[in-house]
Amino acid sequence: MLKLRSRFVYHSQMTKGILSYQDVRQQTVALCASLKTEDFCAQSMPDVSPTKWHLAHTTWFFETFILSKAMARYRSYNDCFKYLFNSYYNGIGEQFPRESRGLLSRPTVEEVLDYRKKIDQQMVALLRNKKQKEKWNYFVQLGLHHEQQHQELIITDIKHVFSLNPLQPVYKKKAPKRNVSVGKMNWVRFNEEETLLGHEGVGFHFDNEGPLHRATLIPFQIANRLVTNGEYLKFIEAGGYKKSQYWLSKGWEVVQREKWNAPLYWKKEGKEWFVMTLTGIKKVNTSEPVCHVSYYEADAFASWMNARLPSEAEWERASQEVSLKGNFVQKKSFHPQPVEKKNQQVLDQLFGDVWEWTRSPYVPYPGYVASKTAVGEYNGKFMCNQMVLRGGSCATSQDHIRSTYRNFFYPEDRWQFSGIRLAKDL
Repeated sequence: MLKLRSRFVYHSQMTKGILSYQDVRQQTVALCASLKTEDFCAQSMPDVSPTKWHLAHTTWFFETFILSKAMARYRSYNDCFKYLFNSYYNGIGEQFPRESRGLLSRPTVEEVLDYRKKIDQQMVALLRNKKQKEKWNYFVQLGLHHEQQHQELIITDIKHVFSLNPLQPVYKKKAPKRNVSVGKMNWVRFNEEETLLGHEGVGFHFDNEGPLHRATLIPFQIANRLVTNGEYLKFIEAGGYKKSQYWLSKGWEVVQREKWNAPLYWKKEGKEWFVMTLTGIKKVNTSEPVCHVSYYEADAFASWMNARLPSEAEWERASQEVSLKGNFVQKKSFHPQPVEKKNQQVLDQLFGDVWEWTRSPYVPYPGYVASKTAVGEYNGKFMCNQMVLRGGSCATSQDHIRSTYRNFFYPEDRWQFSGIRLAKDL
């Protein structure tokens, strides 16, 4: 018999109302408040985009998918922006090469902010019209959730940019957190069952979260908390990066080629490990969740622990009885935080802190059909060669995440706040 009880727990989490256009747009600019003009233009690798580009691209989205269609005789801010700030929408037109975005010294930061201001004025005017607001509501909400994704990228990308600067710039000053007792890792058990997975159509969601479908789960157990830096250090000290038996073949190739010996942003000085954070260089806190690890590293660690990573179906089932609370960007820590365990049978840190790698490839759910419009390029065409992550991170907005939210990255990616939760068969 299909179990529905737990569905209603997180059903209420997804009906929190519609995002405010002004609030989301202002939050993007607020995240840039500590940056200097030169910071806005830097690109440290192809996967990283300059902050200036994020500010312009999110504005381009509203101009392209709403204003240009909703307003008669619409006149674009700058016709060249259609090319410069189109990310990957082939249905819209050609795109400026992603790896060359850091070469765009023009338009200036000042002009990009003016672009945002002009588009915002027109969007606010449109949203004051009740009929227009109702007609374009889905695209407005899609644009705002899209912007929240780029808010997260602004944080993760500028961290990578700063990490390559010998001057060690700091995004925000903050005192380091003390070590706390996280307690021994414990396991929460789930019995075999048939359950419903995916979004059931209430509240905003991306198309890759549906359709709602049945899934049969065999008995499994999942760790009650995230893997800590201290636990990962033991893997490093045991020679984890030097023993091929723990690694997937492709992962071992990457480790050898890139000479990985620790998570991204870690550096050893003498006998001590230090980590670069957005709040400065600090000694590695052993009670904090490990982050900035690739899927390959997460899988190797799990193998070393005689465990595995959870499937996304297992992760979603476990999350259905957990409230949507955690260390999100609103707390302004900009770094995963330790959790002091009190009840070993309670699942902690499922939301916020770090994106959690699952063992599931990013593929469509049964019955998924991508839209034939340009918006259909948002998710569907990326369903190949990537792995699913769940739960959000310290750079994610709390009103952006859901139990059904599917993030996805290539298995070698690690500049995002990605971490590890273990699972086992029963």
